[in-house]
Amino acid sequence: MQHIEVALALTVFIVFSCTAHAALIGQVINIAEGDNMIVVIDKQWVRVRLAGIEAPETNQPFGTRSRQSLSDLCFWQQVVVTPKGKDQYGRMLAKVRCGDVDAGTEQVKRGLAWKYDQYENDSSLKPVQEEAKAAKRGLWADPYAKPPWEWREMWD
Repeated sequence: MQHIEVALALTVFIVFSCTAHAALIGQVINIAEGDNMIVVIDKQWVRVRLAGIEAPETNQPFGTRSRQSLSDLCFWQQVVVTPKGKDQYGRMLAKVRCGDVDAGTEQVKRGLAWKYDQYENDSSLKPVQEEAKAAKRGLWADPYAKPPWEWREMWD
C-alpha cells in the first residue's frame, strides 16, 4: 500500500513539474466558486484555480452569480488547462479555455470577478476590467462592491 501512495505522489509531482506551461486537456466536473473548479485530467481529479482573477466569495454579493456564470461557461465541458503553478491551498493555478473562451477573462468581462495580481499579473485583464466597470456590468453595478480580499478581512 505504501508503494502505491509513493507512486501516486511521484506521478502527481511529475505531472505538475513537467507540465508547468504545457496545455492539458480535461473535463470540468465541479464548479466550486466563480474562480475555481475540479477538472478530470488523465483520470485524476485536479482542483484548478483560475490564474489572474478573484471571484466574489460564495456568501458575498454576486458570489452565487459568479459561480453560476463559470458553471454556464465550463461545467461538463472539455477544457484546455495551461498550468501556471500552485496556490497556497495546493490548487493548480491555470488559464482555462472553455471552447474558444478564456474562462478568467470572461468572468472579468461579465463583471463577475476582479483582476487579481497575487498569483499572476496578467496585464491583458486591466482593460477588460475597466470596460466592465465603465459599463457597470455585474458587481460593478454596486457602488459598494468589495473585492474578496477586503471582504474576508471584514469577517476574519
